[in-house]
Amino acid sequence: MTTAYDVPAADLIQKVAEKLKENEKINSPEWAGYVKTGVHKELPPADEDWWYTRCAAVLRKVYMDGPIGVERLRSVYGGKKDRGANPYKKMKGSGSVLRKSVQQLEDAGYIRKLKTGRIISPAGQSLLDNAAYETRVELSKDMPELAKY
Repeated sequence: MTTAYDVPAADLIQKVAEKLKENEKINSPEWAGYVKTGVHKELPPADEDWWYTRCAAVLRKVYMDGPIGVERLRSVYGGKKDRGANPYKKMKGSGSVLRKSVQQLEDAGYIRKLKTGRIISPAGQSLLDNAAYETRVELSKDMPELAKY
């Protein structure tokens, strides 16, 4: 059986983002077109559908590393802040973006909340594994080494 561990992350996230667009509980907030994704960024994302890509990436991260909380997700989606003449410094990503995406994924039934953080639900695992299988089938034409999964 093909799982999310067996296919490249970028291809899987793109496939899951397409599936999340079809879900009515996953919607980008009205402020999503203007907000930066962290203090280390200078501009908001250029992609129109970046919200669905971020939600798919968060879903995959919860699948891989769960139980995981918003604070640890902020560290994952952080980066280096340019502080002018001072050295670069590690900064965390936007907590609001991650909190809202996790809450929407919870409402859709893809992740569950525990005391120690969020974990993937059976529906979320099924979504990711089915998307991984579809991705593997598409990529196996170009990468024959994926055919063994």
